[in-house]
Amino acid sequence: MSDNLQFEKTFTAKDFSEKKITSKEFDRCTFENCDFSTCNISQSDFIDCLFNDCNFSNTKLSHSGLKNCDFVNCKLVGVDFSVCNDFLFSVNFKNCQLDYSTFFQKKMKKTQFIECSLKEVDFSEVELAESVFVSCDLIGAVFENTNLVNADLRTAINFSIDPERNKLKKTRFSLEGVPGLLNKYKIIID
Repeated sequence: MSDNLQFEKTFTAKDFSEKKITSKEFDRCTFENCDFSTCNISQSDFIDCLFNDCNFSNTKLSHSGLKNCDFVNCKLVGVDFSVCNDFLFSVNFKNCQLDYSTFFQKKMKKTQFIECSLKEVDFSEVELAESVFVSCDLIGAVFENTNLVNADLRTAINFSIDPERNKLKKTRFSLEGVPGLLNKYKIIID
């Protein structure tokens, strides 16, 4: 990829695994069935991009920009989103596997996680106000000093959130999710 700017292009079934794609800009591009696993995309910007059926496992994102990017049916296992540029950081996920990834200290207000696997994801100190978790599995996910004000977790499962260590004002939970708020008390709810 020699050109530094890619505009409104579609990349299909490209293998970027273990490659270095640094200091590039992708504006309104679509990536279909591409493999970015263990790829280094540091210092690159992705603006208004769609990633569909892509593999981002262990991708290096240091100082990269994800600005209004949508991930659909993607595998993003072990990705450290905390090292992305904060400026205009905006992502949404649908039917994605994000297990063992981290969003530590990211500002992600109104982010949508729809039918995602979020096992052991680190949401410590993340701004998730007004975010939505639709049918997501959050087993082992870490919520510590996380802002979940007005967030919707009514259909999320397997979460454990300490109300005393997170901001939960007007956060929505289902009745079935109440045990996930009481785990630290080791009580039994029948």
